Amino acid sequence: MRFDEAYSGNVFIGSHPDYEDSRVVIYGMPMDWTSSYRPGSRFGPKRIREVSIGLEEYSPYLDRELAEVKFFDAGDIPLPFGNPQRSIDLIEAYIQTLLKDGKFPFGLGGEHLVSWPVIKAVYQKYPDLAVIHFDAHTDLRTEYEGEPLSHSTPIRKVAELIQPKHVYSFGIRSGMKEEFDWAEKNGMHLSKFEVLEPLKKVLPELAGRPVYVTIDIDVLDPAFAPGTGTVDAGGITSKELLASIHAISGSDVQVVGCDLVEVAPIYDHSEQTANTASKLVREMMLGWVK
Repeated sequence: MRFDEAYSGNVFIGSHPDYEDSRVVIYGMPMDWTSSYRPGSRFGPKRIREVSIGLEEYSPYLDRELAEVKFFDAGDIPLPFGNPQRSIDLIEAYIQTLLKDGKFPFGLGGEHLVSWPVIKAVYQKYPDLAVIHFDAHTDLRTEYEGEPLSHSTPIRKVAELIQPKHVYSFGIRSGMKEEFDWAEKNGMHLSKFEVLEPLKKVLPELAGRPVYVTIDIDVLDPAFAPGTGTVDAGGITSKELLASIHAISGSDVQVVGCDLVEVAPIYDHSEQTANTASKLVREMMLGWVK
């Protein structure tokens, strides 16, 4: 059953109608309670689904079709507006249920803080977990203006949970000096500016390991993804991000869950960000769910 029984039928294209018979579950995390610049990412999951209707179900990159992967679109988790802690608790509990049922969790955000409870739940099942993180920002603060539950803190929380050496960040081009210093001092893999080539170099060392992948859409240059809360110039192209997704799919990495976050439709007047996101979702699903 979907979260909202009155769900309007706006599901990601190719969604399977049966939860029990599906390998993957797509779910939305409509939360932007801590956004420090431009709010609106809570509407991202819904818009990504809506624009997917214009997406071909066949991937010429991977020679696979969405029909080959049974996935169920569960709709958006009903989160209490303005309550980060309660929202985080609800997300973690839901992911625990998905993992217990043997599902591959595929999240749509929402601000990046929503990745924290998901990874926390996945780590409980996979204690040797590694995390691949695509982003413009370090997200390594311990707090933002006194608030530890912030979209600026999820990767720091993840690193402290699974150890910094198991976190691999790519495309980073913004953050406090202290965050970069902390990453270097604690042995975290942080690649500034670039994504594809440094990713290719580390994939062999992750072979055979369970890996969670989190993609903040702002890893893309604003020219390719203007519809996000904290745009940051100097990012990568959508072509490079697609190639990075395919590099993971062509490796021996065992992806056990993933998310795509920070699409904010209100700033996406041409809908290019949402449309790009929907294509990324297709490629992630077809490439990472074997």
